[in-house]
Formats: sequence, structure tokens, C-alpha cells
Amino acid sequence: MPAPSKTSRFPWQRLLWVLLALAIAAAVLWWRSRPPVVPGYKIETRNLVQNVVATGYVITPSRVQVASEITGTVVKRLVDRGAHVKAGQVLLELRADQTSAQLDQARAALRQLVEQSRPQAAAALAQAKVQVEQAERDLKRAQGVFDAGGGSAQQLEQAQTALRNARQQRDSAQAAYNAVAPGGAQQRVLEAALNAASAVNARNVVRAGVSGVVLARNVEVGDTVTPGQTLFTLAMDGATEILLPVNEQSIGNLQIGQQAQCVADAYPDRSFAAQVSFLAPQVDRTTGTLEVRLRVPSPPAWLKQDMTVSADIVTAQRRNTLVVPNDALRSVNGDQATVLVLRGGRAQAQQVKLGLQGLTLTQVVSGLSSGESVLAGNSVAPGERVRLKTLPLPSAAASAAASGNDLPMPGR
Repeated sequence: MPAPSKTSRFPWQRLLWVLLALAIAAAVLWWRSRPPVVPGYKIETRNLVQNVVATGYVITPSRVQVASEITGTVVKRLVDRGAHVKAGQVLLELRADQTSAQLDQARAALRQLVEQSRPQAAAALAQAKVQVEQAERDLKRAQGVFDAGGGSAQQLEQAQTALRNARQQRDSAQAAYNAVAPGGAQQRVLEAALNAASAVNARNVVRAGVSGVVLARNVEVGDTVTPGQTLFTLAMDGATEILLPVNEQSIGNLQIGQQAQCVADAYPDRSFAAQVSFLAPQVDRTTGTLEVRLRVPSPPAWLKQDMTVSADIVTAQRRNTLVVPNDALRSVNGDQATVLVLRGGRAQAQQVKLGLQGLTLTQVVSGLSSGESVLAGNSVAPGERVRLKTLPLPSAAASAAASGNDLPMPGR
């Protein structure tokens, strides 16, 4: 049988190429006509937490400046930064040669009063009393002789004068003893002088007025200090607090007593609990922030003054509630918003009512059902045909960790 000629095969080959070209063109047209893929979410129920995240720093109730009351030279420094001191504890000593000498003199004067002047005055008083008793007996005897007609008037007068003199000496001795007696005028004067000398000498020792931690030390041995010069700065013992400047857009739901979880930048793997204890009465106009303080009831040992701390304050919670991601919400007006729902392959606008608003998720009160798909972003208009690329629902915790600062509800 004769083989087919080349001319008889050519039409079939040409037809195959044409069909292949048509198939390719059809595939290209089909591919180009496919709806665009847009990201979106499947709606479901979640536990929703509304919170405010802000960054601040650790503070103490107050700082105390410790200064010297006198001018002097430092001879001994007993504490350094970081030391915990108690009220009345000695922090440093100044040279006290002159004031110590004055104190010794005051002590010696009081001791001389007690050990010498007072015993001598007591002895002189006792002697004067004896002399008065003797003079009284002499006068009585002289009076008896004179009455019996045996003595002269001059002898009687001499006995009377001797008694008057003895009594005057006794009164003088009594006054001298009263001056040095226990609790007397001279003792009070010497005790006042001793107290004054002790007070002056005590100023050579600088003590802590309160219990706390030494934050700063501004003096060394050999330095000359003057009255009022700050030598130490103490952080007074008391409740540890965290100061947070919170953006005023985020303060609407803050209340005293709300719980918070805090993390220090220095220890990101360790968290500790705190509680809202103070809300400033007004917003700082220059920064647009409100001063919020958190009380730390059980501060960890590693928490230091002025550490940078991030705080997550829980302001409200809902359990097993229907939620929608915030980036799927459009035209938000109070508790009303619009979302694009994927129905029949097309994006359809749906009005929804909102409830609790969180950092990345918001409660849907009505307008959506669990399992429906909503589109993210603003790149699609209502009525367009689209294909969905399902994304996982965002996590508020992940969003907060990524920001590391105040996270108010995003403006839309």
C-alpha cells in the first residue's frame, strides 16, 4: 500500500496547531477572567478582652533628699547606692573636734555640780543649821541669867545678834543649796547647755529621716559639705507604683481597681500583677496623655526604680461572643458599622451593630452569623466578584506585643 504523501498530512498538522493555539487563548482568557483573591476571615465566637496597653516606668511614693545642717568635713561614709536603710540609721559622719569638746565641757560642768558643788552646799547648809541651833541655846542661857539678875544687858544683846547672824548664814546656805539641788536652777541651766551641746554635736552625724533605698550618693570622704547640700537621695519605703502616660483616646473605659499585667523591658519573660490606683483629674495638654498609676501589691525583688514597664490593663471582657476583626469594619459610627460579606461569590455590604471594642477584634451584636466570611481592607467595592483567601482571626495579645506602646482602638 503506498505511503501517504507530505501534502496529505499537512492539513491535519495545521489543524492541530490551530486547535492548540485556541486552547491556550481560551485558558488565558479564563485565567484573566477569574475574580481577584482578597484576604478575609470566617466569623466565629471568641473570648474578647478589651484592654489598654501603655508603657511607663516604676516610681516610689516619694523621694527624700538628705542634707547636712552644718558645715563640716566628711570623715566617714557608711552607705552606698542601692543600700536599704532604716529611719535613724547613720549615713555619714563629719569631723566633730570642736563640738565634741563643747559637749565634754557641758558634761563636766554638770558632773561637777552633782559630785562637788551640791555636796559642798549640803554640808555648808548642815553646818549653818548647827550654828543656828547653838546660837539659840546660847541666847536661851543668856536670857535666863539676865532674868535672874546675874547677867548684863550687853551679854544678852550679843547673844541675840549671834542668833540673827547664824540664821542669816543658814538662809544663805539654804539658798545656795537650793540653786544646786536636784532640779534646781543651776542644774536646769547646765542640763540645757548639755542638751544644746549634744544637739550641735549630733549634727555631725547625718542620719536617714525615713526608711528606704539609697538612689543617689553625692559625697565622698574628705568632702566639705554645707547646710542644705543634698548628700543622699532616698526612695522612701512604701507601695511600688507604675506611672503610665495613657493616650487620651484610650481612657474612656479606665476605672480605679481594674487589673493589669505588667512586663519590664529588662525581664520580658517575667510578668507581674498590678491594679489601677489613680487617674489624674485632667489631661496634659502638651502631650495629650492622662497620668495613670498602677499599684503593685507584690513587687518582684528585681523590680527597680525607674525601670521601663509595659502594662496591659483589662477594661472589659466578653466570653464566647461573635467577633469581627477591626480591619474588616468600614464606616464606623459609634456602635454601627459596615462589613463586606462574601455571598454567592460577590462582596455584599452588610450593616452590623457593634458591642465591646478590643485592640484587634470587636463584638458583633447583630448583622452577622457564625461561619460567614467577611473581607479585610478597603480594596474591594460592594458587588464585585472575589475569591476569598481565609486568614486566621488576629490575636489581641500578638498585636499588643508588636506595638509595645499605647494601643487605643484604631481610628476608622
